[in-house]
Amino acid sequence: MTAEMFLPRFFIKQKLAMTTNRYEIVAANPDGSEGQSMAVAQQKRLAFKEEVTFYTDDSKSRAVFSFKARKKLDLNAGYDIFDEQHQQIGFFKKDFGASLLRSTFHVEGPGFSGTGQERSQGVALLRRFTDLPFLTVHFDFTSSEGTPLMSSERQFKLRDRYTVDVHDPRVDFRVAAAIGVGLDALMQR
Repeated sequence: MTAEMFLPRFFIKQKLAMTTNRYEIVAANPDGSEGQSMAVAQQKRLAFKEEVTFYTDDSKSRAVFSFKARKKLDLNAGYDIFDEQHQQIGFFKKDFGASLLRSTFHVEGPGFSGTGQERSQGVALLRRFTDLPFLTVHFDFTSSEGTPLMSSERQFKLRDRYTVDVHDPRVDFRVAAAIGVGLDALMQR
C-alpha cells in the first residue's frame, strides 16, 4: 500500500523569526537539488499546548496539515497529525524513559508503526552535557517489523536544515514532514 501523498526525499529548512519557529518544506529533485516548495510551517515558542500548522505558502491562506499535542503541559502526551480536513493521519510521541540517553520517538500511521532513535549514542550524550550548536543530529525510524521507515539528517549549517528520506511508501509525506519538524521544534534545536 502506498500512502496518499508519498515523497521519497525532501528538505526542511528553518527560517529566522523572533517569536516563532518557522520552517519551509521543499521537495528534492532526482539530482538532489531543491525542487518545489511543499509547505511552510510555524510554531509559537513557549506555547502551553504544542501545535504546528503547515500552509501552502507564506500567505497562510490555506492550511494543509498540522500536528497538535493531545494534552497541555504533558511531556508524555503525544502528537496527533491531521490532514487538511482535520482527519487524523498519524501520531508520534517521545518515549521519555528511553530518551534519557538517546532520544527515542514512536510513530504510527495507516498500515505501519515504528520507532525512531538518534543514530549516534556519542552525539546523543554530547547533546545532553554540552550546548554545541553544530552537532549533527540524525534519526532513523524502523517499522515494528524491523524495516526502514524514514530518516532525518541534520546538515551542518548555521540555521537548521534537514534531509528527510522516506524509505517506506506507506509513510505519507505529511506524517514524515510533521515528524521532521517535530524533531527540531520539540527538541528546541
